[in-house]
Amino acid sequence: MSEKRDYYEVLGVDKSATEDQIKKAYRQAAKKYHPDLHPGDAEAEKCFKEAAEAYEVLSDSEKKARYDQFGHAGVDPNFGAGGGGYGAGGFDFGDLGDIFGQFFGGGFGGGGRAANPNAPRKGNDITANVVLSFEEAAKGCKKTIRVNRIHTCDECHGSGSAKGSETKTCNACHGTGRINITQRTPFGAMQSQRTCDRCGGKGKIIVNPCKACDGKGRIRKSVEQSFDIPAGIDDGQVINLRGGGDHGINGGPAGDLRIGVSVRPHPIFERDGFDVFCEIPITFAQAALGAEITVPTLDGKVKFTIHEGTQPGDEFKLRGKGIQRLNYSGKGDQYVKVVLEVPKNLSSKQKDLIKEFDASTSDNNYKGRKSFLDKIKDLFD
Repeated sequence: MSEKRDYYEVLGVDKSATEDQIKKAYRQAAKKYHPDLHPGDAEAEKCFKEAAEAYEVLSDSEKKARYDQFGHAGVDPNFGAGGGGYGAGGFDFGDLGDIFGQFFGGGFGGGGRAANPNAPRKGNDITANVVLSFEEAAKGCKKTIRVNRIHTCDECHGSGSAKGSETKTCNACHGTGRINITQRTPFGAMQSQRTCDRCGGKGKIIVNPCKACDGKGRIRKSVEQSFDIPAGIDDGQVINLRGGGDHGINGGPAGDLRIGVSVRPHPIFERDGFDVFCEIPITFAQAALGAEITVPTLDGKVKFTIHEGTQPGDEFKLRGKGIQRLNYSGKGDQYVKVVLEVPKNLSSKQKDLIKEFDASTSDNNYKGRKSFLDKIKDLFD
């Protein structure tokens, strides 16, 4: 198995990166390597999964702190479960425990606090991704995706033994899972303990392994997972489904399923927080005389009256026509920017009418132009 890349390197950020910088880097990587854009590209899929895994850790303050101190070992699901662990400066006190255990009967460090292999252990967290339309993210929806996760074997129910077959007590450790060792040292004969090699510390031997799982007690399956998308979720955010990850060991709880969200761009709307922005082209006549125009919103079309003398770039607000606030009541607003469209391919008659109209106006009809000409006059007179 290849060694994992540094999470900061995967996202292309420094250790001092802020939450927003980490989130922005993940969004860029997710869009760059998204499977929908690279169908059948194994390398792109690998990079996409690396980015999701890196963001999962670096976006969580507790996991990030452990990763910064201990590296990948600090975010391993078995971190701190016994058998050593890490101390200040990354030193493995389990090594020190083995040394002291040889001389003092396993009363210090790893020799005296090895993890019980029969104890319940939580399953690993797994990651997945879902792609949403702009409207689905704004209004919420229900989605179903397919994920690969480890399940307790249905045939042996996690025991690892074939049906009708029983395990037997390990005759090497007599069911304790530990073996006593006597060693001669300069201090005399010293006793210590170590995990039984024959049974792996379980104290039991599988006589007839389950064929479905090869005696492992767990098997990987591809399953469909349905879940709700909350209204107002944004691109780059993560949905955590508790218990949706790998099944636990020895009756331990399942891990979580963390689903990264990607939102496709919209042809009209753009989003900033819970506000929506769009541009609407209008004619010169509509801008000059005022008019009732039709404005698209996430809730359908609405009528809006623009005032006489509307200028290019003017912006108006439709209160409450934005996006549902995530996990809160109320919505953001929609901001509409007016874009004045100058007509093209005019006929001779249309050109003459415009010239006639232009000749009938003066600087007093153009507030901005008159102000500009006055400034030039003051500057050069």
